[in-house]
Amino acid sequence: MTGFIREIVGVFHSGRRPGAGRGHPLAGRPHNLFEAAACYVAAAAEEDEECAAQAAAWVSPEALAFGVNELACRAVIALARERAQSPREVAYELLGLPVS
Repeated sequence: MTGFIREIVGVFHSGRRPGAGRGHPLAGRPHNLFEAAACYVAAAAEEDEECAAQAAAWVSPEALAFGVNELACRAVIALARERAQSPREVAYELLGLPVS
């Protein structure tokens, strides 16, 4: 069981590259997948390609995808609660799709 856990953790940390994150306030320490996802999504929203690329280098592509998915789910749930709507309605509205 311990080996399995180490293997899973390794997937989330294998994408780290030496020197990634220089110039960022959190530089000099390891970044977790949720920090990477938050920075990546915020940078994409602000159209900051350099910062998005930097955040993408902090973790493996698989870990980043998992973190972005988790962030999206949490954001939709938070907006749904705030708007008193279902998460499905909010997700469709955010993408400009008709709710069917």
